[in-house]
Amino acid sequence: MRRRLEDAMTMLTDPRHFKLRLFIEGNIIGIATGFVIALFRFLLECSEKTLPRLYAWLSQHPLWMPVWFLVLAGIGYVLYRIVKRDGMTSGSGIPQIKGILLGRMDMNWARVLVLKFIGAVLGIGAGLSLGREGPSVQLGACLGQGLGRLTHRSYAESHYLLTAGAGAGLAAAFNAPLAGVVFCLEELTKNFSSFVLMGAVAAAVTATTVTQYFFGMEPVFHMGVVPVIDTGSMYLLLIALGAFVGALGLLFNPFLSGAQNAYARMPLPACWKPVVPLFAAGLLGFVLPQVLGGGSPLVDSLVVTDYPLTFLLILLAGKFLFTMLCFGSGVPGGIFLPMLVLGSLGGAVFAKAAIALGVLPAPFAVNCIVFGMAAYFSSVVKSPITGSILIMEMTGSFEHMLALIIVSMTAYLVSDLTGGQPVYDMLLARSLAVREKIKRRIRRKRILLELPVGMGSQLAGTAIGQVAWPAGALIVNVRRGGEELSPAGQLHLQDGDYLYILTDERDTWQLQELARERVIDKQNQ
Repeated sequence: MRRRLEDAMTMLTDPRHFKLRLFIEGNIIGIATGFVIALFRFLLECSEKTLPRLYAWLSQHPLWMPVWFLVLAGIGYVLYRIVKRDGMTSGSGIPQIKGILLGRMDMNWARVLVLKFIGAVLGIGAGLSLGREGPSVQLGACLGQGLGRLTHRSYAESHYLLTAGAGAGLAAAFNAPLAGVVFCLEELTKNFSSFVLMGAVAAAVTATTVTQYFFGMEPVFHMGVVPVIDTGSMYLLLIALGAFVGALGLLFNPFLSGAQNAYARMPLPACWKPVVPLFAAGLLGFVLPQVLGGGSPLVDSLVVTDYPLTFLLILLAGKFLFTMLCFGSGVPGGIFLPMLVLGSLGGAVFAKAAIALGVLPAPFAVNCIVFGMAAYFSSVVKSPITGSILIMEMTGSFEHMLALIIVSMTAYLVSDLTGGQPVYDMLLARSLAVREKIKRRIRRKRILLELPVGMGSQLAGTAIGQVAWPAGALIVNVRRGGEELSPAGQLHLQDGDYLYILTDERDTWQLQELARERVIDKQNQ
């Protein structure tokens, strides 16, 4: 028995079985993430059911309203203390994960795990228009990083585990394992590495399996029967829908940045700033309760309730402005779900107008609601494949992949042609600009970096010896397809090559820029 155990341990530590080890570790991360996110989802769903009853009761017992606002003020102070204790708990958490993967940030995984969980439950549970997906991604990433730290894994392997945990968090939050995997590849790493894929698939599938045990296999949004749309006859209408919702998404980033700037200039003590959106939530709970929380019930209601166009516009404006107010305060919580809700409202507005003009049959209004979510996500996040797959899994609309991609790519092009920046990249750049808060989290040490050569990058077509590498960077291997190449100075790099570089961690950003994919303008060549 002892001999078999020794053989198994030898096999797992053998570099030739690295992918097997990532697969096993991904399953461990997936199980842990599944249980944590299951509890997280349970508490938030309890708050979604409790808040409407609470506000209905307060409407009948107005003398208790001051007590509720005192409770909200107390929650605001707790959120202030959480963010002050560890700034990595602020906001969504996805920009922080991207910063860690770029070597620009680090986090205390155990502390962030506990504080982020508590902060997100309190903030979203109290009615703030924030999403559970960003915290879920960061919670999963904490568990992945924790496994890497506790088992003393290498820098590269720890990053693979962190990425796997992040994908598992998204998959468990939305019951969407495929979207969790694609999110790791398209948004977090922008690298279709087989190592990233192995850990992400294992973690995402396992985490979703765990959450399905508690919540069943139903999709997050209950859209009923979504009729199959004839993309040939409605192609132009789908393009128009993508352009309309994509144009709405152009407002998101400027207003989000403006809200953060407004809070920075606000003449209030820092401990009172989280109280501002909480008090706003307390007021909206009596006059426009539909905009409270992440917004899943609002999306479901759009399918079964025939809201007038004017009220849809009020909901769209109210949800948008309230989301800006909440996220700008810096409290723990994401923008993923509110973005999808805004997209569904934009789709509902488009459908209402198109039906009134006689260009859209009424039964297809639900299609516009579904496609609007994917379009808004693609416009703001600029990850159209992730958006299409996510909405497909969240709504159970598996027959609409072609229409989803058409709408998503149209919205993406609207954002891209107008100079729109991916929202998580914008938030990361903003965080990194605060150098004094980030400096203590930067770790300067030697790492082994896996670097894919992007199409049209500064490295593509250039000999290794002609590249201005950072001082101290040492290329130890070049992988081209299934072939391992010696990194000689005269070797010309090609698109899709994978470089393995021993370098100082602080030079990661410079190396990423050298290998970053760039659009080539042939007319200017």
